[in-house]
Amino acid sequence: MALNGLLDIELGVPNPDDLMDFWERQGMIRTADGVLGTADRDVQLRVTEAGYRHMSELHMSCESEQDLTDIAGRIADLGVESQVVDTRLTCVDPVFHHRVVIDVTAPHPLTPSQHRAWNHAGEQTRTNARADAVTEEAPRPPRRLGHVVLGTPDPAKAYAFFFDGLGFKVSDQILKGIATFGRIEQDHHNLLIHPGPTSYINHYAMEMDDIDAVGKAGQAVVGEREDASVVGVGRHYLGSNVFWYLTDPSGTMFEFFSDIDQIIDDDAWERDHCRRDWGGADGPAPLGVWGPPEPEVFFNPVDLPEIGAAREALGLD
Repeated sequence: MALNGLLDIELGVPNPDDLMDFWERQGMIRTADGVLGTADRDVQLRVTEAGYRHMSELHMSCESEQDLTDIAGRIADLGVESQVVDTRLTCVDPVFHHRVVIDVTAPHPLTPSQHRAWNHAGEQTRTNARADAVTEEAPRPPRRLGHVVLGTPDPAKAYAFFFDGLGFKVSDQILKGIATFGRIEQDHHNLLIHPGPTSYINHYAMEMDDIDAVGKAGQAVVGEREDASVVGVGRHYLGSNVFWYLTDPSGTMFEFFSDIDQIIDDDAWERDHCRRDWGGADGPAPLGVWGPPEPEVFFNPVDLPEIGAAREALGLD
């Protein structure tokens, strides 16, 4: 595929210092002013001051300069202007109005996680010792930014830009396009677009080593703010990943996740697993195989009217 990586995002929020401090407490590293990274990747989240919370930039990578030319041509057919300078393309998303930046590069690989010894039924790999999750002194930190989820009143237009224009590949769809999971890496999804009353970021997701890392990191957040938990812990149906959703200090939902489906053969996935009609007569596509059901605020955050009013004042909706 032409696009080959989700590099980082920029979040515009009214309280940038609070958000930076929060993620440092969760184990991310302040690598520059307003920049947060992880042990393997110096830039994962960038934070800037803004009048309302939103994603202000989406930064991705592609394989070659020819890919930039091809992307520029496809989005031009959709009426989106872009600039290509050296090995970088920039444009403005026509629906959400964040900046899109694509560089000819690839994400830095992650170092393998330190595997924990598990005692499964009939297979004991940890004997005469307590579980590592019990004895470690602090929760394991986030490893990388994995995906973003965006809501909008015009999912069809957003789909055209991201999938027909930028080149995301469909992994699964709900009701043939009402909501679409897309990928540019091996993960089942690096993007989900779903309907919403205004255009906004629903959540961003940070990959953790395993379910213990998800649980302990989430517990640390709840220890700071009892009302931070939205839903979890559970395991998703689409993507199969373990999840825990919480809110950051700016009010944006984020997800700690682990063990997401990996797609390395596009043809095999399209043939054997990809479905474009989840939901319908049998009810909505389930959030989880196990775990609590999502609350109303999962797809309807309490500050959506505020976000909608701010966008309208700026002429964005």
